[in-house]
Amino acid sequence: MSSPELVSPSPDTICAELREQTLQACQVARIAAGIVAEGIATGVPSLSDGVREREKELDTLDRLIDQGVTSIITKVDEEHARELLACLKFIIDLERIGDLLLNCSNRAAAVGSRIELQDIRDLTVMASRLEKMLGDVHDAFRERDLNRALAVLRSDAELDRLRNLIFMRHIENHDGAPRQESFHVLFMTQSLERGGDHAKNLAEEVCHLVSGHSVRHVLRTYDKPMEQMFIEDLKRRQGSAKQQLGTEP
Repeated sequence: MSSPELVSPSPDTICAELREQTLQACQVARIAAGIVAEGIATGVPSLSDGVREREKELDTLDRLIDQGVTSIITKVDEEHARELLACLKFIIDLERIGDLLLNCSNRAAAVGSRIELQDIRDLTVMASRLEKMLGDVHDAFRERDLNRALAVLRSDAELDRLRNLIFMRHIENHDGAPRQESFHVLFMTQSLERGGDHAKNLAEEVCHLVSGHSVRHVLRTYDKPMEQMFIEDLKRRQGSAKQQLGTEP
């Protein structure tokens, strides 16, 4: 009796699996950011083990998504190909976020309670804000939600503000007060700020996936806030489409 023939999964099935793996990677990165926030706030060194495990998960998902996308992208239609490319871009940024969070966590474990209270507060807020940004990116990608994607773009400005405050406190130090562990604090700050930049990239990718238009292109063309220009451009495109439908016989 011959053995039953194995049926290869369809391209649609593989695309769906890759999309779920990308969403899973978003959640893994979000959890890592939450652990970093807790580790900074509590000074518990063992929490860095959790960040290390999440970073390994992201490395594994990076390999799976890269292999999956390259094996199937030539066998799908344009819409699916666009989503697959988005998955590939997502995992690249998410894997880098994982590396940055691990670096931040290792430094937090090394210095422990020697960080000043104000630095602990600001760094905890930065890590918590990054956690929220990654959660919004996950929901924006899953639901194709432009509002959530734009919320991530707005949140990145708050990370930049906190980064500037910490740098001014440690580098310019106008009050002349002694500062503790400045070297580690500045590197942790930079890691979290760069993590926010990568989360911002993900939000921009959602905007492009949903609208077919680049946020960066709009920002370079006009001197207006990114969110305002993107919304205005989207409204113009929708209005043009409605007019074309209205003129059809």
